[in-house]
Amino acid sequence: MLAKLTTRLTVRRSALTGAVGLAVLAAGLPTGAPRDTDPDLARFYRQKVAWAKCDSSMPKDLQCGKVTVPLNYAKPKSGTLDLALARYRATGKSRGSVVLNFGGPGGAGVPQLSFGGDDFMGLTDGYDVVTFDPRGVGRSSPVSCGDGSEQAAEAMNTDTDITDDPQTLLRQLQRAAALCVKHSGPVLPHIGTVNASRDLDVIRQAVGDKKLNYLGFSYGTRLGAVYAAQFPKKVGRLVLDGVDTLTEPLTKQAYVGSEGQQTALDDFVAWCAEDDIACPLGTDSRMGREHVVDLVESLDEDPVPTDFGDNFTGQDLVAALSQALYSRDMWPTLERAIASLVENGDPHGLLALSGGGLARNGDGGLVDEEDVPFDNLQAALLSINCADDPDRPTADWITKNLDRLRRQYEEASPVFGDYRLTEVLMCYGRPKGTDFIRKEVRDVDTPKMLLVGTRGDPATPYRWTTETAKRLGSSAVVLDNKGEGHTGYAASECVRKKVDDFLLYGSLPASGSSCGSEHDED
Repeated sequence: MLAKLTTRLTVRRSALTGAVGLAVLAAGLPTGAPRDTDPDLARFYRQKVAWAKCDSSMPKDLQCGKVTVPLNYAKPKSGTLDLALARYRATGKSRGSVVLNFGGPGGAGVPQLSFGGDDFMGLTDGYDVVTFDPRGVGRSSPVSCGDGSEQAAEAMNTDTDITDDPQTLLRQLQRAAALCVKHSGPVLPHIGTVNASRDLDVIRQAVGDKKLNYLGFSYGTRLGAVYAAQFPKKVGRLVLDGVDTLTEPLTKQAYVGSEGQQTALDDFVAWCAEDDIACPLGTDSRMGREHVVDLVESLDEDPVPTDFGDNFTGQDLVAALSQALYSRDMWPTLERAIASLVENGDPHGLLALSGGGLARNGDGGLVDEEDVPFDNLQAALLSINCADDPDRPTADWITKNLDRLRRQYEEASPVFGDYRLTEVLMCYGRPKGTDFIRKEVRDVDTPKMLLVGTRGDPATPYRWTTETAKRLGSSAVVLDNKGEGHTGYAASECVRKKVDDFLLYGSLPASGSSCGSEHDED
């Protein structure tokens, strides 16, 4: 995700005018959300999950299933979507389920639980541990922008001074929005956290729980907060780890995100250089960081062919970096994948990390894992963030602020800065997002919930935890994790114990209590 989004999707490309595409998108915007007691929703709330073995690539004790939800909650009879689910069963007597969301937005839960399930085995002492691919993500009607995002980024990164000819960029941003409509199918107008929260309530009922027990990370904390506002009487034990902002504009969020991604990349390079003499980026971390930039630029100039008939570019590499850097557990896999590319010219390991396939199923049913579009993570992140944000960059705003913002973002991250700015700009030409999160997610009337903020979190700064806790009101209890890294549960034994004690036994730490760094705990 250096200067443009990865968009390697080998589907047949055809022209679509921006006006037509945007009209389709605007026409499908949800007009409201009915209550769960609405008779039109009864059939969705009556379903139960039929759990079965997952495919052979996943752990043998992981079970898979699905739930069906309305495409449009305002018009439940207008169509449906299937959402992919997975679970580890409780090892003893189950008191129900705890549902996990790993963040993103755009992160698919099923492969995350399959890969990193060991972190959550303690919760199986009392719960079935469940996760899902949210609407538009992974196997659940995945969205894509085709090559629209790439075209927009190329227009922004032209050698010509954009301020001398802003209309070219603006036209390309509109075309990109139209291509997202074309490649995403009917789910795109109904993507976003407000609808994902309603899906979460259907999942709660389908797994047989009267109240939702939930553990959300990063973006998953936004989803949990929205659920608490929409369904306060259905809240069980909620934990929000790596707390997202509910108020800051997308421009600020993207800037913080670019800083955080660069920090994570620097940490990975340092780990690789220090841990392995055969590190494909070398044994000097400073040179390793430069090598990443050089490798991205080289692949953009001379892409590597793939078996899918498309090329693996520098932007595909950055997409894989973005996905793998989210969890430290994935670093060894990322190192091996980079080594395979550098030493053998083989991008398959990195393609697997970027989560891509070749095609898309537009009928609302689950797609096969290999058919998830290459750009789904980035397209879903973009679409969900735009849907959640009522602000839209105007033509005048882009013209006046672009050069200044580019300098700021590139200083924040020479690798991710331009991409994150492009993400903000690509909300241009889309219908206005919801103002529900900013206006309505506050002073929730729920049981106590636990918010975990990590002092050294590069992606969700600690101040977001305290700000969000203040917005949520007296229900929010803050745990101060005086450690490093994005989220605390996997990195800190202290955090994990306090979270597990709350979820399993209802034992809640006092608000303002803390966990020391792992070094201090040792």
